[in-house]
Amino acid sequence: MIRFIIFIYGVFSYLVGLGGLVFFILFLSGWEFIPFHINSRAGETTVYAFLINVGLMILFGLQHTVMARLTFKEKWTKIVSPAAERSTYVLLSGIMMLLFCMYWQPLYGIVWHVENSFGAILLTAGFVFGWFIVVLSSFLINHFELFGLQQVYCNLRNKPVPRPTFTDRFLYQFVRHPLQLGVLIGLWLTPTMSAAHFMLSILMTVYVFIGLYFEEKDLGNQLGRKYNDYKKRVPMIIPFIKF
Repeated sequence: MIRFIIFIYGVFSYLVGLGGLVFFILFLSGWEFIPFHINSRAGETTVYAFLINVGLMILFGLQHTVMARLTFKEKWTKIVSPAAERSTYVLLSGIMMLLFCMYWQPLYGIVWHVENSFGAILLTAGFVFGWFIVVLSSFLINHFELFGLQQVYCNLRNKPVPRPTFTDRFLYQFVRHPLQLGVLIGLWLTPTMSAAHFMLSILMTVYVFIGLYFEEKDLGNQLGRKYNDYKKRVPMIIPFIKF
């Protein structure tokens, strides 16, 4: 019965986490047929709005980065079932993304607006392509392990969870972190870059690189020489530019 409850919890967490991600993508799109998006509310550039946005990003970053660290997981799994550890991370991530979108403060001003129809279509296509890379990258590693479903399913069947595997196929042949590259593309490619969107893109970009710093350390500790050799061969996030 406990295993079944953990499984249901994992499925629920997956739906919330996936829903939060989809909501964030639609929120960021700025598409007019979506009633609630980053440009749907008029705003003023105030200290209050700035502080709220920075605070949201700090909370978002802390939750995503701290809970993903191995040292935190070791302590956390003494409180929650190891099978539910990833699902809890996914659940809280989804909730954080929903709150992030709901309380992100609008700001006054437009950084750029592309009126040329071809240019606007090209940037919109780039936005969609960026988030497609995110989804594709999750399946190239292990989408169901990444979102916690594999763990709760194996626990339900009373089977050991397969160890995370290293992959350097397809997109991972060009960059070590295509998922984060897709996020950055999705953040910055837009026909209309409002001040609120611009602030979100800057802060999220900073967070992505901070998160990658810690993730690279964890991967090096987990995979050792194999990952260090991979780092020498493949750029971190920009194809053909090694750093």
